Amino acid sequence: MDAVEALTPVVQDYLKVIWSATEWGDPPITTKRLAERFATTQANVSDTMRRLQAQGLVEYTPYRPVRLTPLGAELAIAMVRRHRLIETFLAETLGYAWDEVHDEAERLEHAASASFLDRIDRLLGHPRYDPHGDQIPGPAGEWVPPTGVERLSDAAPGRYRIIRVADSDPERLARFARHGLVPHQPVEVLSSPGASKEVAVAGQRIALQPEDCDVVRVRAERAG
Repeated sequence: MDAVEALTPVVQDYLKVIWSATEWGDPPITTKRLAERFATTQANVSDTMRRLQAQGLVEYTPYRPVRLTPLGAELAIAMVRRHRLIETFLAETLGYAWDEVHDEAERLEHAASASFLDRIDRLLGHPRYDPHGDQIPGPAGEWVPPTGVERLSDAAPGRYRIIRVADSDPERLARFARHGLVPHQPVEVLSSPGASKEVAVAGQRIALQPEDCDVVRVRAERAG
């Protein structure tokens, strides 16, 4: 049994969420946001953070954002790798749609052994990204912070490439797929009235609401 497998599912989930909160350059997560994410109370989250702190996994001060220790980050990245490898396996091998894989992977990741994950990795040819455009960390925790990426909501008019779409809303993912708003797809921002956007993607013009723009990460395309 490796170190990740020795953790309880609750600890695995908390570590994964705390790490993922800052993956794309956002600030560390607060206990309030953790409570919202896990549909529990801030008091329960605080109790959990104290237990994780006692295990050397987080740095926790009441009323302050939560940060991972080096050990916590190592284990969190291992959990993220599990989740994203399973998502990719479900999509590429079992034919799941990208709006179906997240919840299924949430259930399977806690039971998967390191040997099983290594076999998935080899079978898939060592994929670098999951179906939503998130980077899959390497077997030793290798991970490169994304650069030159911004939210679609912050993008000025111009040509971009979609890098990542958050997987938090399956209905939105299904709608995006119908319009071609998927990772690696070129997209042109045509206007930015307020916080909403009009974009051209896959031969069609689409009006996106602010909440849609906030979950899409893009990188500007170089001229020529």
